[in-house]
Amino acid sequence: MPLFFNRVALLGVGLIGASIAKVMKAKGLCGSITGYGRSTDNLERAAAEGIIDSFNILADVACRDADLIVLAAPPAVFSSLVKDARQSFKEGAIVTDVGSIKGKTVFEIESLMPANAHYVGAHPIAGSEKSGIADSSAHLFHGAKCLLTPTQTTDKAALEKVSALWAAAGAVVEIMDPFRHDEVYAAVSHLPHILAYELVNIVADADPDFLRYAGKGFKDTTRIAMSSPELWRDISILNSDELVRLIHLFRKRLDDMAYYLRDKNSQQIEAEFSKARTLRSDLGSDACQQGEE
Repeated sequence: MPLFFNRVALLGVGLIGASIAKVMKAKGLCGSITGYGRSTDNLERAAAEGIIDSFNILADVACRDADLIVLAAPPAVFSSLVKDARQSFKEGAIVTDVGSIKGKTVFEIESLMPANAHYVGAHPIAGSEKSGIADSSAHLFHGAKCLLTPTQTTDKAALEKVSALWAAAGAVVEIMDPFRHDEVYAAVSHLPHILAYELVNIVADADPDFLRYAGKGFKDTTRIAMSSPELWRDISILNSDELVRLIHLFRKRLDDMAYYLRDKNSQQIEAEFSKARTLRSDLGSDACQQGEE
């Protein structure tokens, strides 16, 4: 199956969207790319830099005649974008996304798709706390995981083409159930973002002046607290059930640690730290950053 899309519609031209555009152009995977977004200034810059070939501030116009439509805007607006643009989807068009929320969202988008087009959920595990096109790169996805979240009704040919696209971008493609995806990423991405935000806030609550003395460890730990608050607000709400469950588990861990500290239980404290150190060491030092997205 030849991997070439004559026309691509990119709904969202930020870090991830612009990086997809760059890799598709570098690999010769498309004829032209039309961008869509809220900021005309950003779209004009992307066009001036050759990241996209044209743009439109109307989603349905941007998607007209597109073979591939990539939802690269915040996940909270995916459904509304599909509703706005679906009348323009051509016969056989493939719609995919790059969002870190799947679960019910995948099935909602599927339910909105016209009969003549196909949707394949995707989530590249790449990015940083930055979100602009200035940091985009054709190499962003090299060596990163990309999770595809098909359902029982996903078109197999569309799934193969989306899988091949991410493989061409250098990603390691893996299939995962949409609801399992949200369980996993609540734990390894969404909760850590909440904790990073709240850790900074807790220190400020103790004494704002303490932040002046923060060293590299604190800055490394809270780097992702510089991510977009609006984006992570939406992600947190969309995955709230899983996050509430994990917050309860985290609270129990902290309560246990408080008990060990009050009891001066050095053996148990060291055991907790040693367990975490071993688990973290197994991840290695080159794990892909995830800032969303």
